[in-house]
Amino acid sequence: MKVTATELPGVLIIEPQVFGDARGSFLETYRASRYREAGIEVDFVQDNLSRSSRGTLRGLHLQHPTGQAKLVSVAQGEVLDVAVDVRRGSPTFGKHVTVVLDSERHNQLFIPRGFAHGFLVRSDEALFTYKCSAPYSPDDELTIAWNDPALAIPWGLPSPLVSDRDAAAVPLEQIDPSRLPRWEAP
Repeated sequence: MKVTATELPGVLIIEPQVFGDARGSFLETYRASRYREAGIEVDFVQDNLSRSSRGTLRGLHLQHPTGQAKLVSVAQGEVLDVAVDVRRGSPTFGKHVTVVLDSERHNQLFIPRGFAHGFLVRSDEALFTYKCSAPYSPDDELTIAWNDPALAIPWGLPSPLVSDRDAAAVPLEQIDPSRLPRWEAP
């Protein structure tokens, strides 16, 4: 597997080795020891799957104080995946990284705790999978406006399909800083 660092420290693009022949293909989607060797020392405790249609945008979501690291991928289709650093005091606070994830390449994105996450479906339908390091905690959930002008995320779609919760989200600057995670220097 190939691991590539992004502009945001800790956010990693993972490209698993895919074995293919006339019958189809095979890949190992996760093995704890291999990911630990790549520096991802996280115990995942929950797996999730969402199915969404073209133009659906989910995000930007995070949990705090029960933060979640996530390992995300697409089992079917294609999405534009986004991670945003929202750790108070971080040198990259408010910066984002975008990665196209698809079921042809089977690439993955690792998003550490302290980052907001969202994705936009670019195929007719997408099956989006993610492993989480902590269970879902509604009391700890935060939602940041997907179209926050200060974040300037290039979604490429001016009017995506969003949930009522995501439509009501506020820009990052309007969130009480005490509700955001704090950056811890390495």
